[in-house]
Amino acid sequence: MTQEKIARINELARKSKTPEGLTDAEKAEQQALRREYVEACKRSLKSQLDATVVVSPDGSRRPLRLQEGKKG
Repeated sequence: MTQEKIARINELARKSKTPEGLTDAEKAEQQALRREYVEACKRSLKSQLDATVVVSPDGSRRPLRLQEGKKG
């Protein structure tokens, strides 16, 4: 997600709190940008977790993996 899109999300959030509020088109844009932001956060977190390893007391390392039967 680009800094411009994040700035736009913040701009729309500020405008929504004003007496004039958002137009229907701006509300739709805000929802789309928020969805995109949440998805980008999820991808980033998944990437970080995929690169995480668990170090056992004996020094062995194993990757952090999703358990069978769990959704991710």
